[in-house]
Amino acid sequence: MSDQPRRPRTSGKPYRRPKKDPVRILAFEALRAVDERDAYANLVLPPLLRKAREKEGPEKFDARDAALATELVYGTLRRQGTYDAVLSACVDRPLGEVDPPVLDVLSLGAHQLLGTRIPTHAAVSATVELARVVLGDGRAKFVNAVLRKVAQHDLDGWLERVAPPYDDDPEDHLAIVHSHPRWVVSALWDSLGGGRAGIEDLLRADNERPEVTLVARPGRATAEELLEEDAAVPGHWSPYAVRLTEGGEPGAVAAVRDGRAGVQDEGSQLVALALAGAPLDGPDRRWLDGCAGPGGKAALLGALAAQRGALLVASEKQTHRAGLVARALEGNPGPYQVIAADGTRPAWRPGSFDRVLVDVPCTGLGALRRRPEARWRRRPEDLEGFAPLQRGLLRTALESVRVGGVVGYATCSPHLAETRAVVADVLKQYPDTDLLDARPLLPGVPDLGEGPDVQLWPHLHGTDAMYLALIRRTG
Repeated sequence: MSDQPRRPRTSGKPYRRPKKDPVRILAFEALRAVDERDAYANLVLPPLLRKAREKEGPEKFDARDAALATELVYGTLRRQGTYDAVLSACVDRPLGEVDPPVLDVLSLGAHQLLGTRIPTHAAVSATVELARVVLGDGRAKFVNAVLRKVAQHDLDGWLERVAPPYDDDPEDHLAIVHSHPRWVVSALWDSLGGGRAGIEDLLRADNERPEVTLVARPGRATAEELLEEDAAVPGHWSPYAVRLTEGGEPGAVAAVRDGRAGVQDEGSQLVALALAGAPLDGPDRRWLDGCAGPGGKAALLGALAAQRGALLVASEKQTHRAGLVARALEGNPGPYQVIAADGTRPAWRPGSFDRVLVDVPCTGLGALRRRPEARWRRRPEDLEGFAPLQRGLLRTALESVRVGGVVGYATCSPHLAETRAVVADVLKQYPDTDLLDARPLLPGVPDLGEGPDVQLWPHLHGTDAMYLALIRRTG
């Protein structure tokens, strides 16, 4: 008879070791990093997937495994507000009293049940097995009980139960149905100018996975070269843009590995192109990117400046981000300089530049497709924190450009407090300026509004919600 102790039995059945599911374990690890460390999924997930692809044996990921893990992570984060409302109806305590790791497992299960085509029994059993591995048998029973309640209705059925009718509370209805905080729904609605169809189209677009968009840096790569890649199609608006469909991997593109091309949303490309194309009075020799990190716009501006023999100065306050800018500009065909400097305390003389771009720090509400977790982290009071910096950077930009030169004020947020309000407030202090009509500088792009500034939208243009105002210094 063996002297080894027997495993405890809790139900008269022999103990069964939980089955490890590498895909769901990886998805859980990514969600924990987002929750515990305030990490961004688009930064956490790629190295986890890369490590999984490099493994040997049954835990090695193939393309289908990577696609499922990506869908589980991003889908869970995008629909977190909806799933929280559903789970609240299925849990006998406030969700705030549920341990965060347990809530992450429940959210993963809810997404599989309500947001994917995974069969109900498979979604429940796989999630319960995950809970056994990462939480233990006791809490796995709780997960099983909750998910069986979730499985009683499909997504539409749950929305009828947990979302108030639109006519009773439009903002709360949209917030739950489309999984955005109520204050974000309100802010986006104000920016759009009203109407139910537009806001619903925008919120839906925020919940869609964006295609990977590449930029061919002029003088170093061409769009034609990038179009030779598998599943590559032209961009919608930028002549340098190429979209990778079917989840293309940018790291597999030689031009991206060499730095001759980069990953850059088409909205960001359009901002750089518009500034570069704005009409000037006088010389066109010195350009400034005053908020250059992490370097995407700087690399495109540097390439465009090189075509005219102009120098680009790329300034970034944070030293490590200045290093990223330097890496992005390495190999630029024309002259450039990267400096670590505070954009509100310029390291250059007033009136030193012909063109200046300030893509200011903001709430990032225009990039919720790419960073879905940002919608749950931001608070209305964050606007007050960004406001002085945004105004300070625009003032510095106006003082840094010469008379006859042009400043581009850009931000990846459509919130009126970060766009038109900033421009209007600052220009009151600088009467010798003119707002240029930016719309003709985005040829072929429809639905640009009444101008003179431009607001891009995911649901109208397939880009991040970039804002741009072009300002000429007249005196």
